Amino acid sequence: MAESRENKDFSSTFIKVFRTLLPSPFTIAIVLTLVTVFMCLMFGEFGEGIAGVSKLKQVGKWWETGLWNGPFMIFAMQAMIMLVLGHILTLSRPVAWLINKATSSFCTSTASAAFMVTLLTIIAGWLNWGVGLIFGAIFARKVAEYAAANNVKLNYPIIGACGYVGLMVWHGGLSGSSLFKIAEPGHLAEMMDGLMDPAAIAALPNAIPYSETVFTGMNLTVTLALLIFLPLTMWFIAKRSKPQDIVLPVSTFSNDVETSDVIGAEKLDYSKIFGVGVGVVILIVALLSALDHPQVSSAGFIQPNWINLVLLGLCLTLHGRFIKFLRATDDAISGASGILIQFPLYFGIMGLMKSSGMVHMMSDFFVSISNETSYPIFTFISAGLVNIFVPSGGGQWAVQGPIIVQSAQELGVPLTKSILAMAYGDQLTNMLQPFWALPLLGITGLKAKDILPYTLILMLVGIAIFVSALLIF
Repeated sequence: MAESRENKDFSSTFIKVFRTLLPSPFTIAIVLTLVTVFMCLMFGEFGEGIAGVSKLKQVGKWWETGLWNGPFMIFAMQAMIMLVLGHILTLSRPVAWLINKATSSFCTSTASAAFMVTLLTIIAGWLNWGVGLIFGAIFARKVAEYAAANNVKLNYPIIGACGYVGLMVWHGGLSGSSLFKIAEPGHLAEMMDGLMDPAAIAALPNAIPYSETVFTGMNLTVTLALLIFLPLTMWFIAKRSKPQDIVLPVSTFSNDVETSDVIGAEKLDYSKIFGVGVGVVILIVALLSALDHPQVSSAGFIQPNWINLVLLGLCLTLHGRFIKFLRATDDAISGASGILIQFPLYFGIMGLMKSSGMVHMMSDFFVSISNETSYPIFTFISAGLVNIFVPSGGGQWAVQGPIIVQSAQELGVPLTKSILAMAYGDQLTNMLQPFWALPLLGITGLKAKDILPYTLILMLVGIAIFVSALLIF
């Protein structure tokens, strides 16, 4: 009991510190924009004769150019669709069946539930960050519902923390923002245009397929280590925990539909044959597109548009009826609001840093303090810190990506290792920054202070795994 009070006191203090020092993520983005504007005015590179009001106008143009950057706006839309479709997929009846089956078969105690929720959430998060986020939340809630109905003693906060662990593996998986962008032909050259001389840009790879990032020996080793040690860690903690009372919020989403009053063209919305048929056709198109890709052997076809096409096909197929798909969409769409409103602000920051020459300055700083061995570690640490203030892998790639690319090229560090180091740092401090936990907290009815002591332990295990990999490989 004393241990439980200590955990609550610690986590309450930690949450209070976060609330005191950090406003909402949107406000943080605004503050970071203002700080970047000030730095540009103080240290930016301007042409001859530009001073005073002219300087401010120039900075305004740089910001506006970045704010509505076409390729990055496409990136934002791709990320939003990926999150929403991942959420929709998790709300389908087959996924609900899988969760219920796993719950009734394995979740008979806090320890067994913690192990199974962590294991399956890691797999889901590696496949897609939206799937991992919502799957873990729903799985944790289902475990609590099963425990309450069957009089199983449970420590619900531990299970909630296990359901959040997908956010610590996602950026090294199939939907990692930086990894799926560099897999797009021409992305690196487009991002570094104006930051490096044409010869250096020409030396950059046109695209970096998943075979050189997601499916490298280092990343697969990291993923396997996370898959082994994180579930075991939570099992060990759960074995020594004490049960707590379970309080669940009321759920409003339902997969059931009433078809008796459907008439005319409405029947298409409710037709299972039509819905499944369209979904299967989309999946066939995705398969043929993959097989026809010139880099099929190196998984070069795995790009954001292809991933979203597969997710769309799976969502339609598993929901069966368009009406179910649309209801799930209504339930899922609010989760993308952060991307919609915050990504352009981070693109504006990137525009300011790029046009003012600050990317060069920061790159030169990292080069001056790093060598081939230490640079990936510095990148990992800095990415973890940046993620606290920029809780979005896509936004972070927009801000930090050019610095990483230029520094890695100057130091002769493998570009893929440097980008993976950023991905590891970004995903690690999600266990510290509760922004992406908001959907989970809403679904489970838990509070951030309930899960934080356990997510911090997960973060410590992650640090050991990520740093070891960056030093060994």
